[in-house]
Amino acid sequence: MSEKCKNYTKSAKNVLKVQRFLYICRALNKYETMANERQTDLLVASLLNSAGIDATPNGSNILEIQTALKTASKRGTGHKGFPEYVAQVGDFIMVFEDKADRSKQAVYLNDKKDTLLMDNTSIINYAENGALHYALQIIEKTNFKRIFAFGCSGTTLDDLDIRPIFVSPNGYTILPKVKNFTSFNVSQIDAYYNTKVLGNKTPEQAELETILKRAAKLHEDLRNYGQLGDTEKPLVVSAILLALQEQDFDTEQLTASQDKNQTDGDKIFDALSLHMDRVHVQPQVKKDKVLDQFRLIKNRPHLSEIHNVLGKSPLRYFAEYLYSNILTAICNNSPEDVLGRFYSEFISYSGGDGQTLGVVLTPKHITELMVDLLNVKPSDKIFDPCCGTGGFLIAAMNKMLAACHHNTDDEDNVKREKLYGIELRDDMFSIATTNMILRGDGKSNLICADFLKQVPSEQRQKHFTVGLMNPPYSQGKNKETAHLTELKFIRHLLDCLDNGARCAVIVPQSTMVGKSKEDAADKRYILNHHTLEGVITLNTQTFYNVGTNPVIAVFTAHHPQPENKYAKFVDFKNDGYEVAPHIGLIPTKNVPKRRKLLLDCWLGGKITTNDFMVTSTVTAEDEWLHSFYYFNEDIPTDADFEKTMADYLTFEFNMIAHGRGYLFENINDGKEVTL
Repeated sequence: MSEKCKNYTKSAKNVLKVQRFLYICRALNKYETMANERQTDLLVASLLNSAGIDATPNGSNILEIQTALKTASKRGTGHKGFPEYVAQVGDFIMVFEDKADRSKQAVYLNDKKDTLLMDNTSIINYAENGALHYALQIIEKTNFKRIFAFGCSGTTLDDLDIRPIFVSPNGYTILPKVKNFTSFNVSQIDAYYNTKVLGNKTPEQAELETILKRAAKLHEDLRNYGQLGDTEKPLVVSAILLALQEQDFDTEQLTASQDKNQTDGDKIFDALSLHMDRVHVQPQVKKDKVLDQFRLIKNRPHLSEIHNVLGKSPLRYFAEYLYSNILTAICNNSPEDVLGRFYSEFISYSGGDGQTLGVVLTPKHITELMVDLLNVKPSDKIFDPCCGTGGFLIAAMNKMLAACHHNTDDEDNVKREKLYGIELRDDMFSIATTNMILRGDGKSNLICADFLKQVPSEQRQKHFTVGLMNPPYSQGKNKETAHLTELKFIRHLLDCLDNGARCAVIVPQSTMVGKSKEDAADKRYILNHHTLEGVITLNTQTFYNVGTNPVIAVFTAHHPQPENKYAKFVDFKNDGYEVAPHIGLIPTKNVPKRRKLLLDCWLGGKITTNDFMVTSTVTAEDEWLHSFYYFNEDIPTDADFEKTMADYLTFEFNMIAHGRGYLFENINDGKEVTL
């Protein structure tokens, strides 16, 4: 055969090979798309079933909607339309459109993503656009005027995108993505509609927003009328709140008297001092230290003099504001809860991050969670060496008192003997003491000292069985401050606890990575002397507006880490809390369920999927985080195999088309061997 004929034959064979390849690719891609979209349909169906929502596939069992869909083709041909599912919940219709590929979730008109493109191509190819198309058809052709359209994309629960869109005759509203359809079942859909669509607030949200507004106003007034700095404001408020607890004290007594021995500041100071005596704040050195901070109200004459705008002394104005807006304005909770919530919000005010005082305050739901993770009991002895405003001690006290079942002797013993704290800053120490008094305890054993200077052997003699801590963050930045890292605080706390004591700390995620030589040495020390029980990765918005991604690490003191010990690593970023505009982090209805799952896994030994919790042995060189130990335990499906084959064939075709077919041939002694 001539060389020309050989080349022609080779070219013909290549054409046939390419044609065969393209045919296989088209078939595989078509099959893969259908298989994957079917997988999405099944996933959505399972979530609907879990939420108790009965949905009809490829249409509706409601005659009106059946008729509307007969001419609702997404191609605009006037033929029948086939949404993935249609459901009715109460007065609402729900319509669903699915896509396997997450890149086909939606296409918008602009960067604001508040307007969906509604041309035929967009409606056919994108989930949200297709769902909106069907919803608009139902709105136009039936008497149903409140519709939730859902665009869903993805093939696994982890990567599934679900976007609800509320549609009415007045238009549509694109709502935040959801993880499932629980909020749309018969018991919750009205609440979802009221809060997410209409923008109404729950009673709890309304109360919190009111408290935040009042805290903000008081901050402004303290600056404008009292000429007080940020670190001084909480001290003045603390002093007034303590004085208002004294039965014989009344705001009418604040007359801005010209008697220099009996100013308004003197009257408030005397009342708070008397109240501290009445609730038995001991020892005397502690009371004196707190009173020294509160002398501020006596030593600022302008606070006790008549203000030309207020017509009364600033102290009287502040006292009246607190009395009328907080102490006698109880909404949904008990007086103690409202007062405590206001006080916590006030001292953490400054965008909600606590940085007014130069500290990051631990949110209440986290202090309570950490207390539950350690299963705190009335017999425990609690130690918080960086107690700040006393949040951990209050959470522990409340849990211990609840377990006393109103036994007065046991309750008194908890308050008198079971709560210990250390705070370095004088002002924070006074605030923590005030906070404990306002919660019904003036006897807790707080001291103002430097925790890192405490001798572990001396602290161990106090037999603390529980350690709780939120240490200062990001202080160990160089050789001079290397002794102030979060890991240094952790190992020092563990060294101070009793044998077998439980310990939980909340620290930045980077602490558990520990890449520096100093950090690695601290991690080795911890494992050589104590036990790491596990680490829980938290919601990235836990410290709202601060920019810290926190974790909770749990330890057992003075039990060296066994080589075969399996620690728990949990991904709890989805904790049920979300950020609400102008309010901050608020709970959703999913909080109890998510919290129960965590506690069941942590304390009850419940087995769950690896994407939530992984167990593993650990070394000091490991990153003590769920993301480090996580592995995908799902067995590859046929669709996964087909996608891999299609990807490989595409790669091989591209190489051949670009003259690199030799990559798929083995050359041996000049002879061609096809793989």
